[in-house]
Amino acid sequence: MEWTRDRIVVSDGIELAYEDIGEPDAPVILLIMGYASQLIVWPESFCHLLADGGYRVIRFDNRDVGLSTKVDDDRPLSIIGLRLRQQFKLPLNVAYTLDDMTADTVALLDALNISSAHIVGASMGGMIAQLMAANYPERVSSLVSLMSSSSFGGMKPKVLWHILNKAAPDREAQIAHSLKTWRLISSPELGDPEQQLRARIEAAYDRGHHPAGKARHMAAIMASGNRQKLLHKIKSPTLVIHGDKDPMLPLKGAKDTARRIPNARLEIIEGMGHDLPEALLDELVSLILVHVRGADAAV
Repeated sequence: MEWTRDRIVVSDGIELAYEDIGEPDAPVILLIMGYASQLIVWPESFCHLLADGGYRVIRFDNRDVGLSTKVDDDRPLSIIGLRLRQQFKLPLNVAYTLDDMTADTVALLDALNISSAHIVGASMGGMIAQLMAANYPERVSSLVSLMSSSSFGGMKPKVLWHILNKAAPDREAQIAHSLKTWRLISSPELGDPEQQLRARIEAAYDRGHHPAGKARHMAAIMASGNRQKLLHKIKSPTLVIHGDKDPMLPLKGAKDTARRIPNARLEIIEGMGHDLPEALLDELVSLILVHVRGADAAV
């Protein structure tokens, strides 16, 4: 199967780059990637396996990342400053929130003439997927919240401080910083080899390096608060998948997500961190396919 690649207007001033694979009339699985991550972070083999399972698989770049629109916003942005304002319950002046990114996702379905889809969101993408299922229920055939959470917090301090510690602007320094990030958050024993990680990081840098978008993604997460009071509204069949070794969004957040969504099922993957290593792709695909097929059969 061949990829279709395009960039499409979804709202005023916002174009999203997307790729899809699989039969055009097959049920759709829409993949939403996380914080500062491009669509290529969804492994090719993962997408092919889902498509081979009988689905049209779509992955896309969120706004401010990859080949999608870079938001024109020059207001000064300090994550530490936002955190301090958050602690004192002061309003956060940010370019956009997760609600805006959720609206982008719905608008992408509109632009592609897709009435509803199975939504699989990873990390920040899982937060967007939760908002979509709660606020646009007719567009969500089923929900998979993958290595995500009902709120934002609990990140291991060494991960947080590394993310906040900016690297020098040159290509090699940026790649080294990203490589250390992945070492910190990847599955301890199951993560992909370093050479493979470096190749992916270099490909992402050359495809669409955009540090300002990374900061605005974090600001959007912080400004959006938690979704705990919304999750009970979700009626779509829901699967929550999380690793027991996740240092970025701890397992307790996934447990809380599953507890708050009616009839949600929680699958804990032993040894999984905050990544999608090749060693776990077959297991993840199997869980997702069983879930979406069950949702399709129940219609």
